[in-house]
Amino acid sequence: MNGTSPAYDVVVLGAGPTGENLADRTRAAGLTTVIVEDELLGGECSFWACEPSKALLRPVLARADARRVPGLRRAVEGPLDVPAVFEHRDAMAAHWQDADQVEWLDSVSVDLVRGHGRLNGPRQVVVETPDGERVGLTARHAVAVCTGTVTALPDLPGLADVRPWTNRQATAARQVPDRLAVVGGGVVAVEMATAFRALGSEVTMLVRGGLLGRMEPFAGEMVTDALREAGVDVRFGRSVSGVEREDGGEGPVRVTTDDGDTVVADEVLFATGRAPHTGDIGLETVGLTPGGWLPVDDSFRVPEISEGWLYAVGDVNHRALMTHQGKYQARIAGAVIGARAKGEPLDDGMWGRHAPTADSAAVPQVVFTEPEVASVGPTAREAERAGLEVDVVDYDIGKIAGAVQYAEGYRGRARVIVDTARRNVVGATFVGPGVQELLYSATVAVTSEVPVDRLWHAVPAFPTISEVWLRILETYRDSDGTAA
Repeated sequence: MNGTSPAYDVVVLGAGPTGENLADRTRAAGLTTVIVEDELLGGECSFWACEPSKALLRPVLARADARRVPGLRRAVEGPLDVPAVFEHRDAMAAHWQDADQVEWLDSVSVDLVRGHGRLNGPRQVVVETPDGERVGLTARHAVAVCTGTVTALPDLPGLADVRPWTNRQATAARQVPDRLAVVGGGVVAVEMATAFRALGSEVTMLVRGGLLGRMEPFAGEMVTDALREAGVDVRFGRSVSGVEREDGGEGPVRVTTDDGDTVVADEVLFATGRAPHTGDIGLETVGLTPGGWLPVDDSFRVPEISEGWLYAVGDVNHRALMTHQGKYQARIAGAVIGARAKGEPLDDGMWGRHAPTADSAAVPQVVFTEPEVASVGPTAREAERAGLEVDVVDYDIGKIAGAVQYAEGYRGRARVIVDTARRNVVGATFVGPGVQELLYSATVAVTSEVPVDRLWHAVPAFPTISEVWLRILETYRDSDGTAA
C-alpha cells in the first residue's frame, strides 16, 4: 500500500481478538474494512496472555488432578519437565509468529496495514509503517478503536532499572527463576504464582488487599489456602514502596514494602492492573484526552464524538476486560455498524441482537488456578448493591458423587444467586478442580433467565460434577420451600 489515502467503510485500530472479530463482522455485513496493527495480529491474548499462560498452567492442573487419582500418583511424583512445558507454551503461542492470522484476514477479505496508527481528525487515520512510510486512511462510516490495554505499573523510583516482569515477560519466560516475587492479587498474579511455583520457583506474593477481590470472598480464600499448601508465601496488607536490583543492576531484586518488610528475588512480576492503550493514538486530534479509557454507549459509540463515527470496543472501553467479552462486543458492534451503514433499525432491547446485555448481566470468567474458579453474573454483594432481593444458595461440591470420582479428597464450593422476584438465576460461582466446564451451563441459565422451577427438568447425568445443579436446587427447596 503506498502513501495515498484510500477510503474504506470501516477502519479498525488494533488487531487483537476484538479488532479481528469486529473486522470479520463488518466485512460480513458487506462493508470494506481495513485493520491496522503495529505488533502481532492476534494481540496480547494470543501471544502474551491467554494462550501462553494457559499453556503453562495446563500441565500444572493436569498433574494436580492426577495426584488425586488412585493408580496415578506414583506416575506423577517427579517434577514437571520444564523444557517440555516451555515447548508446549511456544507452540500454543505460535512461536510468536502471526502468519496464520494474516492468512485468516486474507480469507475474509480484510485488508491489513502494519504500523502505528493514529487518528488525524474526523474519520482520518495515519499509519507510520515499519519502513518509514506514512499511509493515510479514510473511514466512510466508522473508525473502531480496539487497542486494548497495557500493564499498569506503579510510580516507583528506579522501577525501569529493575527490569520488572509484566504478564509479557512471565508468559514468554525462557528460564524459571529460583525466586519470584509477585506483586498483586488479581488473576494474572494468582495464575502466574500457581504456574511458577509448580515449575520450581520459590514464590512470594505481596498483596495489598485479598486475592481475587472482585469475586465471591470464598474464591480468594480457597485459592489462598491452596497456594500456601503448594509452598507460596502469601503476604497480605503489603504495598510496595521501593525496588532495587542489586550488584550494579545485574543481581537479585530487593523489594521493600510500606511496613518495612523486604523480599529478595531473582525476578519481580508486577500484576497490578491494566491501563488503556490510548496514549498515542491521536485522540487529541478529535477533541479527546489521550491516555484515558474510552467510555461508550450501548452501541459502542464514543458519545463525545457528535457525528457518531468513532467506536471503542473491547478492553479499551473498560466495560469488561476479558478476551471473550471483547470478542462478544466486537460481534455486536460489527452488526451495529453494518446496520447503521444500511439505514436499518437497531434491535437494541435487552438481549437484542444489537445490545451488549451480557457486559452487565452475564460476564463469565475462569481463573486457571488450582483449584479453578469459574463465575458468571454478579456476586451476592454486587446483586444486593444493585438493589436486587436475592437468595444465596451454597453447596459443598465435594459431596457430589462425580466429584468423588474425579479426585480423592475433592474440595470445592458452589454458590448460586437467585433473584427472588423473578425466580431465576442471576449469578453463580464455582471453585474446585474441573469447574471451568460448569460455567457455560451457568451462563446459559443466566442469559436465558430460566426459572428455577424449569431447572428441575434439566437432569444432570450421574455421576458428574454437574449434578451440583440438582443439589443446589434441593438445598434451595429445603431451606425455604420456594423451589417447587
